[in-house]
Amino acid sequence: MDRRRFEDLAGAYGGDIARWPEAARDDAALLAAADPEFAAAVLAREGGLDAILHEAPRVAASSALFEAIMRTAPPLRRRAPWRRWIAPAGLGAGLAAVTAAGMVIGAQFGWSPILDKQSVASSVADLDVSSISEVG
Repeated sequence: MDRRRFEDLAGAYGGDIARWPEAARDDAALLAAADPEFAAAVLAREGGLDAILHEAPRVAASSALFEAIMRTAPPLRRRAPWRRWIAPAGLGAGLAAVTAAGMVIGAQFGWSPILDKQSVASSVADLDVSSISEVG
């Protein structure tokens, strides 16, 4: 973890590393051990904001505000039952089409007269051994 990430996490989650996401705690502790002055300054700054926010009065929203928000919110969109299976079916059909196209292209370009065993054998027999040793 670098200093910028440490500051971003402290800004988002506060001055107490224990409240940070579990995945980031170990890295934060390592940075704090490696650079204790920097970590202490950042955590103290964010801890001060935490204290201010903790002291702020908590006001519950009124039911009228809740209702006003709910009226302006877009309605929930329910998926039609047929849409639950159409996406996976479409994905399966797409994969099957790609597989079939690959097989067709492979069948058309996979065999070549150049790669015919007889042609390869005669090409190898026609090679000049001295020209091979000159390359190496």
